[in-house]
Amino acid sequence: MPKKIYRYVYGPVSSWRLGRSLGIDPVSSKRGRICTFNCVYCQIGKVGSLTDKRKVFVPAARIIEELKAMPPLKIDYITFSGAGDPALAKNLGEIINGVRKIRKEKIAILTNSSMLSRKDVQEDLMLADFVIAKLDAHTQRLFAQINRPMKGITLDAIVKGVKGFRSRYKGKLAPQIMFVDINKGYAEEIARLAGEIRPDQIQINTPLRPCGVRPLPKKELDRIKGFFKGNNCISVFEAGKKKVKPISAKDVLRRRGKA
Repeated sequence: MPKKIYRYVYGPVSSWRLGRSLGIDPVSSKRGRICTFNCVYCQIGKVGSLTDKRKVFVPAARIIEELKAMPPLKIDYITFSGAGDPALAKNLGEIINGVRKIRKEKIAILTNSSMLSRKDVQEDLMLADFVIAKLDAHTQRLFAQINRPMKGITLDAIVKGVKGFRSRYKGKLAPQIMFVDINKGYAEEIARLAGEIRPDQIQINTPLRPCGVRPLPKKELDRIKGFFKGNNCISVFEAGKKKVKPISAKDVLRRRGKA
């Protein structure tokens, strides 16, 4: 019997935030990474297309078909991520509802927050158990330097969107902050802004997989974490990892970069 080929489901991976995480890529495209940002620290290569237009990249039925064909796996979370911001998938809510019907695991979504000011995006993300939202800067200038967004996206709109989502969302919300040389000197200001969101958790990260910028050492990230005192804060250097065996190492590499 030929080996099953998975095009949209990948992993599981050992996640420092989510344990054993099975990935779903709802914006999978032959054109490469599709996103609203072109972050300096992106670990899956140069963006193929900058867009904020939501569309159906992958029919929900194809993703559900792959999930049904999965071998028995021990999973903590099913995570929407992959080669772009999953919020760009116009059928994200349909896919989540389909997953709920056949899987018992909790659902997480990793988003760059750029579309959280949109009500249709908020409604889709409301269906998840855990939303991890990017927040790497406290000013428009720093935001432009580190996240390199497409024209028209502002940090003010993002912050208002995340706060508006927080006021309605009943699940778990965590800003994720990726610290590199560009923004490490503004940790106190970023911490203050993150606290205003009233998150359930704050995630302090630095790029440990190969990319265009160097990661910060543990000592530096520990110093930065001190500015987040009073919040439920976790750091990439402190979290343990669970042993996993991916169903396709090649697909994991394409969507996460080298470990």
